[in-house]
Amino acid sequence: MIDGKAPLSPSNLVDRSLVAADQAIRSTQRIANEALDDIAGTAHDLRERAAPVVERAAGCASAVVHDGMDAVRERSSQLSDAAHRVADGTRSRVREEPVRSLLIAAAAGAVVMALLASMARTSPRKQ
Repeated sequence: MIDGKAPLSPSNLVDRSLVAADQAIRSTQRIANEALDDIAGTAHDLRERAAPVVERAAGCASAVVHDGMDAVRERSSQLSDAAHRVADGTRSRVREEPVRSLLIAAAAGAVVMALLASMARTSPRKQ
């Protein structure tokens, strides 16, 4: 006992080590809890900030889809009208010139048959 302190006994040393370890564990838990609280707060802030952006993006995507559908409907209507005009024109031509229409149809049929026969002769045959 040189400096006035009692020498540390092994049980006293273990007790002090246990107290120090317990304090270190509590300090680590406190720091970890604070870090988790900070992370949770940051995640909440990000969610709050992202919600309007996501809503705007969804609105824009919906508008683009809606505009695309409208364009498809309009183009479909235009094509249908054009098909009806062609059909009406064909009917009126057939009424005005039935013999000529019959000859044109027969010629077109002959051309199609000749093309099919030509394709059948030139295609490789499987054996």
